[in-house]
Amino acid sequence: MRVGSVLLAAALLAAPADAGSWPDGKHAAVVLTYDDALVSQLDIAIPALDAAALKGTFFLIGSNIAPQQIARWRAVAAEGHELGNHTVRHACPHASYPPAKAIDTSEAYDVDTMLTEIRTMNTMLAAIDGKPQHSFATPCGQHLAGGADYLPALRAGGLVRYTRAADPVAGPLDPMNVPASFFNASATGADLIAAVQHAEHTGGMLVFGFHGVGGDYLSVSAEAHAQLLAYLKEHSDTIWVAPFSTVMDYATSHRR
Repeated sequence: MRVGSVLLAAALLAAPADAGSWPDGKHAAVVLTYDDALVSQLDIAIPALDAAALKGTFFLIGSNIAPQQIARWRAVAAEGHELGNHTVRHACPHASYPPAKAIDTSEAYDVDTMLTEIRTMNTMLAAIDGKPQHSFATPCGQHLAGGADYLPALRAGGLVRYTRAADPVAGPLDPMNVPASFFNASATGADLIAAVQHAEHTGGMLVFGFHGVGGDYLSVSAEAHAQLLAYLKEHSDTIWVAPFSTVMDYATSHRR
C-alpha cells in the first residue's frame, strides 16, 4: 500500500478478539468515516453508499454546514448514517493547517474552550439528528489545545461516546483514541481494497478516513471510492461494515 500503511497497521491492532469473532462470524470490521461536512460527500459519497446499502459516519464541522444543507444532513441521519462531532471551527495547529484567522488555531484555544466547543457541536448535532450522544473526531488528528492535551478532560467529561483520531497508537484498543487510515488523491481502488484484505487476513477493525470524494479537498477519486464500496458489498458475507459508534459498541463489549 502506497499511502496510510502506518495508520493502517495501528488501526488493525484494535481487533477485539480473533478472526471470525465479529457479528455473524465475519472476518473483519470496516468503518467508513468522512470528515468536514463537504458537498462532495452529500453529492457523491452518500448516494454511492446508499446504492451499495452501506452506512457511513460523517464527522461534521458546525461552521461548514450551510443553512440549506441542514435538511440534507437530517435526511442522511434518517437513512441510518451516523453524524459525528468534528467541532464547530476545526481548530488545528498552525503548522499543519494554517487558517486565515488566529482564533482558528489550536494554539489559541485552551482545554476549557475546546470542550465548550465540542459541547456546543453536540447541541447542533442533536438539533439535526435528534440523538443525545455522538462520537467525536479530533481536528487534524491531534488533541491539543494551547499546547495541552485535552483528551484526559474529554474522557472525564463524558461529552462523547468514542473518539476517532489519526495518529498511530500502539497497544490495545482505546475507545477514546481510535486511529484511522487516510489515503490521498493518488490512491486507487486497489489500494483501498488491499487495506480491507489485510483486515480480513488479520481479523481486525479498519477505520477509513476520507475528506472529499471526487471533489473538494484531500480527495480520493469517486472511482476509487466506488470500487471500494463494490468490494465491500460483494464480500458482505465476511466483512462487517457499520457506522463508527456501532462497531465501537461491539468492539468494546467484546474486548478480551
